Amino acid sequence: MKKWILGSVLTWMLLPQLRGDNLVEDVDIQAGCSTASNDLVYIIDGSSSVGTPDFDLAKRWLVNITRGFDVSSRHTQVGVVQYSDTPRLEIPLGKHLSSQELVGAINTIGYLGGNTQTGRAIKFATQHVFPSSNRTQPARNRIAVVLTDGRSQDDVVDAAVEAKAQNIILFAVGVGNEITNSELVSMANKPPSTYVLYAEDYSSIANIRDAMEQKLCEESVCPMQIPGTANVKGFELLSRMQIDIKAKKVQGSLMSETSYLLSPRLDLTDSTRAIFPEGLPPSYVFVATLRLKSPTNHVKLDLIRVLSQNGLKQFAVTLNGLDKSVTFTSTTTNVNKKEQCVIFNDRGIKRLFDSEWHQLKLLVKPRRIICYLDDMQIEEQLLEHVFPIYIKGKIQVAKKVKMEATVPIEIQKLRLYCDPEQSEKETACEIYSVVSVMIL
Repeated sequence: MKKWILGSVLTWMLLPQLRGDNLVEDVDIQAGCSTASNDLVYIIDGSSSVGTPDFDLAKRWLVNITRGFDVSSRHTQVGVVQYSDTPRLEIPLGKHLSSQELVGAINTIGYLGGNTQTGRAIKFATQHVFPSSNRTQPARNRIAVVLTDGRSQDDVVDAAVEAKAQNIILFAVGVGNEITNSELVSMANKPPSTYVLYAEDYSSIANIRDAMEQKLCEESVCPMQIPGTANVKGFELLSRMQIDIKAKKVQGSLMSETSYLLSPRLDLTDSTRAIFPEGLPPSYVFVATLRLKSPTNHVKLDLIRVLSQNGLKQFAVTLNGLDKSVTFTSTTTNVNKKEQCVIFNDRGIKRLFDSEWHQLKLLVKPRRIICYLDDMQIEEQLLEHVFPIYIKGKIQVAKKVKMEATVPIEIQKLRLYCDPEQSEKETACEIYSVVSVMIL
């Protein structure tokens, strides 16, 4: 009896803690570029060709890019190396664990002057800076950004090869007309279209800030390449949601294409963490090739939706067959709203519901979204700022709005490209009407 009473008392005393542990486990987790686990090292040119005014512009560029990340012990840790004749460690990796501290430290970096030994600087970062990380868990990504305005006076190839062998991702940013394209390409990861950037001069380097932020973000949240593409990063949702396994194969939009007929008994639901483990990038392209035959073209359905644990829509594309419109839903930083919705109801979008094959494409950027149908721009609208999605909820495909019932539609393509420039390359060539025009 005494043991039972003692056990009951201990259980009663520990119950709040046990409940607290469960609550911690149940708390949803935000994931996105800002919360990515990165070791990020900037390797900046401080040679005599740069000069103090331009060096200050380079520092400001670093500050603006870094503000997009959550600098902390769990998320992004930043180091800075300045180089000329020799590399100098300006900021040890992970020394500053808040954005405010880091920005202050970057602003106090003094200009070196001297020759341009880029290879030596890359080797220094590989052998000394990255290994100095004192995280309890290894960073998901090790990224180096090399910023230079001229030809290196030493060999960069061997240094770059060594860095890549240590799983360090190299970006090369060239400034001015003294840079050598072949040298930048030999430094950076492949393809050059992703890992090599150019600025006309330091006064215009701010023009590539958004591109640099996007590429760093893609590296953080989009590690996967879409099968069958040339190094295109993104999410092939047909396979990741196992639609190509679970659904019935049928004839697609062309004789050469295969599509999938969704059965009302088919439940296409998965955990968000399994599909988007690191969240979504700030810019992306969502593409769906589908056919809505009667009576499904009169139904209101979520073609795709990402729900938080409490059921809040964080990302969704809704097809409203009743009023022939498309609604895009995402998160918002507006404290007065739980979500933001943008409705596309231009006359051109109504063809999506005519029982024929169509390609719906949404180009999403931080402050605007453009809707295309069969590679024709339909409408452009503004967006509010978004915040990272929570990933402990679920993702679903082809569900009736506010219901769990699956809508029987035909899907041929369902992708999310991380690179917004992919919008120009996705030309709806699998749609017969588009192909006919291209042939003519």
